[in-house]
Amino acid sequence: MVDHQLDELKREFLAEAEEKVREMQTALTSGRNPASLERLGYLAHQLKGSGGSYGYGRISADAAEIEKAVESVDGSGLDPTAEKKIQQHVGNLQAEIETRVRELSVSGT
Repeated sequence: MVDHQLDELKREFLAEAEEKVREMQTALTSGRNPASLERLGYLAHQLKGSGGSYGYGRISADAAEIEKAVESVDGSGLDPTAEKKIQQHVGNLQAEIETRVRELSVSGT
């Protein structure tokens, strides 16, 4: 019973994480204004903590890297190298979330 409940919580987390990653992608493409970057950092911070809580270390690690990259941005905005790094980590998040969703589906709980 407990495993089933934990799996359900994980499914809910992963669904929310998928939404956050979509929002992160939008923030990256909507122009690199301070509000978008702030939102990107906030979403990464949330995923960093929650991912670790559910045992998803890769989600947490990629989110931490995004948060760190956003925090390092100066007043001139994202440079191409930082943007590419963030995009890579956002892609990693998306792939990891999809993998974890499939794993939960296969487990059938």
